Amino acid sequence: MEIDYLKLAILEAWKYQFLTYPNPAVGCVVVVKNRVFVEAHKKVGEPHAEVNALWSTYKSFFSTPNLTTSQEIHEYLYKNHNNSFNDATIYVTLEPCNHIGKTPACSQLIETIKPKKVVIGWLDPISSHSGGVQRLKNAGIEVEILNDKRCFDLIEPFIKWTNDKFIFFKFATSLNGAYTGGYITKKESLKWVHKVRDKLDLIVIGGETVRTDRPTLDARMVNGKAPDILIYSRQKEFDKTIPLFNIDNRKVYISDNLDIINKYNFIMIEGGENLYQKVKQIVDWNLFIININKILDRKNYKFDDEIEVIHVEKKEDMFLWTQKM
Repeated sequence: MEIDYLKLAILEAWKYQFLTYPNPAVGCVVVVKNRVFVEAHKKVGEPHAEVNALWSTYKSFFSTPNLTTSQEIHEYLYKNHNNSFNDATIYVTLEPCNHIGKTPACSQLIETIKPKKVVIGWLDPISSHSGGVQRLKNAGIEVEILNDKRCFDLIEPFIKWTNDKFIFFKFATSLNGAYTGGYITKKESLKWVHKVRDKLDLIVIGGETVRTDRPTLDARMVNGKAPDILIYSRQKEFDKTIPLFNIDNRKVYISDNLDIINKYNFIMIEGGENLYQKVKQIVDWNLFIININKILDRKNYKFDDEIEVIHVEKKEDMFLWTQKM
């Protein structure tokens, strides 16, 4: 049975979805000498997926210094690759970048180490970053482009927030869809949410939720920044001792319209069924974080939207990434 190496790269990249903002989530697999190395891009400013995968591969065969930055790894492999990648096949979910930004160009590194073949899931949608394919072909490297929709799904948030804005609605529920009454999902999921808040530009939340839950909506579990807040409410008076109002370097808007979101690129909306019904026409994706070990006799989400499941990931809770059909 032929192994779907690109799927391995896709699954690895999903582990870092949203956490690479403003970069795309990208995964890479290197297959060489009957061994498989799987890596992803993890954080803006850090090595891209290809660099992490190539470095993991190289380290498994050779003694190496402890290098962490993309620049260090690029320069070391330029000088010391020893033609060790000539029989390798690289699978990457997105066309290797061909520009120099916070990190060197991945296409230049791959051109230098000269693998046998590079399989690309999706071409780079940013024209100023593209050209990697042609560079590799000019170097005599075989290139296969798959145009795999799974890879497009992976970078859809990146395309949207780069060109305008990307909005997702987060649902935290029990197995039977209950969402009221405090924390429902597990601590690991809450920590993941804090990691994402550290990347967000704006959180939208309903006034009823603010009054009932008195949230903070920060990223304290990861020592991260707190995004700005839009409280979507017709009533403008709130108890200013509610913690979300008392976070440094944060703007809090209270409005009965959503116009302010046009000033932001990466936006999360969280709340109950009423809020969802009011905002669903502007939502790109829905993310359901489901505690599959709880069935609760509380208020449940009820709506008739047909959805397409983009990705499912089982952590301590179930993560279900969807969009409206």
